[in-house]
Amino acid sequence: MPQELRAVDWTGNSLALIDQTVLPQRTETRHIRDVDDLVDAIRRLVVRGAPAIGAAGAYGVALAMLQGEREGWSRDQVLTAVARIREARPTAVNLMVCVDRVLTRFDDGLEAVLAEAAAVQREDVAANRAMGAFGADWLLKRVGVDRPLRVLTHCNTGALATAGWGTALGVIRELHARGALEVVYADETRPLLQGSRLTAWELVQEGIPHFVQADGAAAGTILRGEVDAAIVGADRIAANGDTANKVGTVGVALACADAGVPFLVAAPTTTVDVATATGADIHIELRDESEVLEWSGIRTAPAGSRGHNPAFDVTPGRLVTALVTERGVLEVSAGELPGDRLS
Repeated sequence: MPQELRAVDWTGNSLALIDQTVLPQRTETRHIRDVDDLVDAIRRLVVRGAPAIGAAGAYGVALAMLQGEREGWSRDQVLTAVARIREARPTAVNLMVCVDRVLTRFDDGLEAVLAEAAAVQREDVAANRAMGAFGADWLLKRVGVDRPLRVLTHCNTGALATAGWGTALGVIRELHARGALEVVYADETRPLLQGSRLTAWELVQEGIPHFVQADGAAAGTILRGEVDAAIVGADRIAANGDTANKVGTVGVALACADAGVPFLVAAPTTTVDVATATGADIHIELRDESEVLEWSGIRTAPAGSRGHNPAFDVTPGRLVTALVTERGVLEVSAGELPGDRLS
């Protein structure tokens, strides 16, 4: 992946977002200058991935301040606009954490806010690099085979989903760089195909051998012994290790448990929400029914059908072999809980 790729970038007076709704057919950048457009971009998945929307939210504080200056908003109006950004997607905790962090510099002025947002971005890239190395080290030791590894991943967790490099895909990139990766099975990830559109696009840029497969094929691929490990990201991790991630993840975890294959979650510590005791307390975003009832604007289900479209599911901590963060690896299913170690 070219090092200059950034899903989120500050231009000086706008937020430049790679539009992930049009990849891989087109590579387009959206320049966001007001709060309404940023909230819309987050909700429509122009920018997506917990760390990436966290970075977008951090810069969103500056965006609201600039808009307020242009339009004569009061301090309270600016803070109300920031609150709208903070709540644009409720499941991913990074958005809230990063907005709240940058808000601590609000009264110090725009330059201080921008400096804090830039720090959020830098730290995320550094964290991704660290977890890539930790995850690769752990996997190579744990799997213990004298050949390159075959891994499965779900959704998109690369540079497009972060401030740079990637979480789960960062581990995969590290394995590839070490010559320790044979192939990646990338689940297509229904309903918006983040796997086939985005993960596959990133893997092509890196020259990493891969197959795109239907989500329904994942369990069979694992149970046939074609996968040495599964690596996914996370949008929120509860204190007990329960993990919210893109819908379909829990099926991968169950298949790994049955096959005795490691199931890894790679995420920065900003994704760990120690105030959330268990996965039962995580709000699961329901998206528009049309995403599962239509395809490219054409109705595929009968007119009388309703659509059930949760964006995420929760994988119980007992199924998470290990959690990889920038601080190291926690073997969650063995009792090393994020709430105990990362609080």
